[in-house]
Amino acid sequence: MQILWVLIACFILGMTAVMIYDSNRFRKVTYELESHKIKKDFRFLFLSDLHNKQYGAMNEKLLAAIDACHPEAILIGGDILTATPGKEVAPAAEFVSVLAGKYPLYYANGNHEQRLELYPETYGEMGVEFERLLSEAGIHRLVNERTEDEACGVEIVGCQIDRQFYKRFQKVSMPGDYLQTVLPEKTPGMYTVLLAHNPDYFERYREWGADLVLSGHVHGGVMRLPFFGGVIGTNFRLFPKYDGGLFREDGATMIVSRGLGAHTIPLRIWNPAELVEIVIRKTE
Repeated sequence: MQILWVLIACFILGMTAVMIYDSNRFRKVTYELESHKIKKDFRFLFLSDLHNKQYGAMNEKLLAAIDACHPEAILIGGDILTATPGKEVAPAAEFVSVLAGKYPLYYANGNHEQRLELYPETYGEMGVEFERLLSEAGIHRLVNERTEDEACGVEIVGCQIDRQFYKRFQKVSMPGDYLQTVLPEKTPGMYTVLLAHNPDYFERYREWGADLVLSGHVHGGVMRLPFFGGVIGTNFRLFPKYDGGLFREDGATMIVSRGLGAHTIPLRIWNPAELVEIVIRKTE
């Protein structure tokens, strides 16, 4: 019996060490894609779900890793901050502003940025203040809007879906024509990157016409198990289908970041945070 308790204690200590280690580090992952639609190779970084996490003072470690990649652009998939009443928004705004001063930056909202704006009775002036700070840095968020990188032949569309599609414990069905009512029409002939925070609706993003969908939200499933993948999503559904990594369906590609931070379930086990680098190479 004494040996059993020793083994249990060792297991708990080991799991705690893994949790602390994985919850306070990030790794760079790289995906390489090909397309005949682009004009030249396009190398960029995709950031999602930082949730106010700090890697060193003023996020110096994360910023240094970003600079070391020499990206042509930064694409942000949302949830750079966490919607917590009374929480300071300045650190998240300052981090994004530093990036915008160095690189072309395209920012789409996640559900946390969206909540700040939808519920001022809960969050007070946090949404207004965050928007003010971003505007002062020259940052315009893509809220169901599009922009172009003409040199690469790429259009970038920021997708913000209704709050009903973020319900916990269940996936709400999205009507087949919903995205057509909220998103601009894609540009024929251009390679379309859709920044869509919630990966649950990959089928609808593909039907709308996205070539590449960039999502996050699920945090890699919090804990990852061999053969099973992510264990639980941020909506508290077990073993989410799109937990992290690259997925392909009917000619469309989706890359789901495991995120850079955490909230609600503020830990990671065998699931380090990710700085995602993507290279789209031109083919004939």
